[in-house]
Amino acid sequence: MKKAIVFLVFVVISCAKNTQVHPPVGGILTEKDLEVSKNRAKSLNLMERNQIQDWINHQDQKFYSTGLNYWINVEDFEQRTKKKDGDLVSYQYDLYDFNQEKLYDKPTKNIEVQLGKFDELKAVEDAVRFLNKGEEATLLVPSVLAFGTYGDDEKIPNDMPLIIKLKIL
Repeated sequence: MKKAIVFLVFVVISCAKNTQVHPPVGGILTEKDLEVSKNRAKSLNLMERNQIQDWINHQDQKFYSTGLNYWINVEDFEQRTKKKDGDLVSYQYDLYDFNQEKLYDKPTKNIEVQLGKFDELKAVEDAVRFLNKGEEATLLVPSVLAFGTYGDDEKIPNDMPLIIKLKIL
């Protein structure tokens, strides 16, 4: 019996010695931690922007950069009248990776939702505000505006930029 207890204590101590400590969710990060995170985000965003621009350069279709840091295939997009919070919209979109493989069989569909009152991908919510009924657009979205560092816990991994094909219903 004593041997089993000594063995268990030894196992617990050896496991604890190799365990990396992480701050709890919502925990306090040091200035160094915040700086490392900020630099990682900047370099990732720059890398993704360059990759997306390279992808655009090999397309027949033109894409235009937006102020929110994504691209859209609609010219003079941001000069249009912008819908306001509270306006009702219906739309659907499909998600693709940059190999143009569709990630989900069925589109995400929202019918008669109130702008500003629902949780949506930032690029989709922004584009919906400028597009008119029946219009379609393709968005090229860096990961920070898509599912970020966590992914969607299904088919989209962390730090994955997306192609979003959006249609206003």
